[in-house]
Amino acid sequence: MNIVKLETNYKRNLFFSTSHIKPKKYSNKTEREIINVYPEITYQSFLGFGGAFTESSGIAFNLLPTDKKSKLLEDYFSIKGLNYSLGRLPIGSSDFSKKSYSYSEKVDLSDFSIEKDYEYIIPFLKEAFKIKPLKLLSSPWSPPSFMKNNKRLILGGKLLPKYYELYANYLAKYINSYIDNGFNIEFITVQNEPNAVQPWESCLYSPEEECEFAANYLYPTFIRNNINTKILIWDHNKEKLYTRAISELNSSKANQAISGFAYHYYTGDHFENIKLLRDEFPTKYIIHTEGCTGYSHFKKEDEIINAEIYAHDIIGDLNNGSNGYIDWNLILDFNGGPNHKFNYCNSPIMLNKEKTDYIKNLSYYYIGQFSKFILPGAKRIAFSKYTDNIEVTAFKNPNNSIAIVLLNKNDFNKEYNLVIDDYIIHDNLDSHAIVSYLIEN
Repeated sequence: MNIVKLETNYKRNLFFSTSHIKPKKYSNKTEREIINVYPEITYQSFLGFGGAFTESSGIAFNLLPTDKKSKLLEDYFSIKGLNYSLGRLPIGSSDFSKKSYSYSEKVDLSDFSIEKDYEYIIPFLKEAFKIKPLKLLSSPWSPPSFMKNNKRLILGGKLLPKYYELYANYLAKYINSYIDNGFNIEFITVQNEPNAVQPWESCLYSPEEECEFAANYLYPTFIRNNINTKILIWDHNKEKLYTRAISELNSSKANQAISGFAYHYYTGDHFENIKLLRDEFPTKYIIHTEGCTGYSHFKKEDEIINAEIYAHDIIGDLNNGSNGYIDWNLILDFNGGPNHKFNYCNSPIMLNKEKTDYIKNLSYYYIGQFSKFILPGAKRIAFSKYTDNIEVTAFKNPNNSIAIVLLNKNDFNKEYNLVIDDYIIHDNLDSHAIVSYLIEN
């Protein structure tokens, strides 16, 4: 049995510190401080980890020297880096754009063009795809202003029913335009945050409106155009994830049209809602599509807090049935932008002040403790643990290796005995540290 241990420990200045562990035969005499792992009991499959190719990320990426661009791509998408396999794209502008824009301003869509995306988003995507192909998910922040009742991209508003069919055609044109550029859009969400009125691009949908558009307009339009993109609903925070889903998937037509659910983390854990949804809809996709932390200017105490927010959220989501985890912006400038509404935030990688290199936040390493070992196609496996002071998740990869991640958010160390099959590993988890094991038979 070959066991690789990966550790990130900020206070000890360890970042992806690698060692090899020799397990001992488990004699059944040890009963205390046990964490059991059961590879024979499997749950949902996992698509992988990823981040968002926003215009702001494309701008920040473009500012890097050529050699640093290559290094960043390796750091995110290669096996030696975070091994990202997913990417999210805004459809039109978002708050993380230089300015607001749509792909068309005419009722017949005769002026439709994704030309704006050729400036920063598509070049960034093309560079990433040189490392490996990614599964892509796209989300609109707003329909074109002329289709909405407030005639604005910002401040909410609603898609007018008379434009439902036109907007479905608009989204189909977007997908086909990306296909023409060599990028298949695997998933699309109906609307980013359909329950929020924002000073940036936003649009409101009630459950009935979202279901009506998805089932009676978007899905039939995709079928007519031979588009195989899967439709996800909600794409907003977890506190309403379950109630929103069951209110929309209440007919066979909606159930056929809607392939799953997207969610964000900003209103707290609500891991139970993911579990309820997984139990109710065992074959549907449940994907985390956005999460980030506030900008902290790299303060030591904030680095640990922010990284642990990520790790705690990932563990809770995975253990309750999530199929994928997509972070927000891949890279931002030193100020947490650019953002045309000054809605700045952190990203795992950020430019330095001089724009000559980039800085890896601690969140980069905490995400990597999962993404480097939990591979696309992995299945979550069962475990039991002796204490709530250690957070745990475990997966069996397609190659039958076992990935286990342990998180300690406390101010004290915790010893443990990791038991898998007939083997035991005795180890210590330092305070405010995260460790991963990759076990290969």
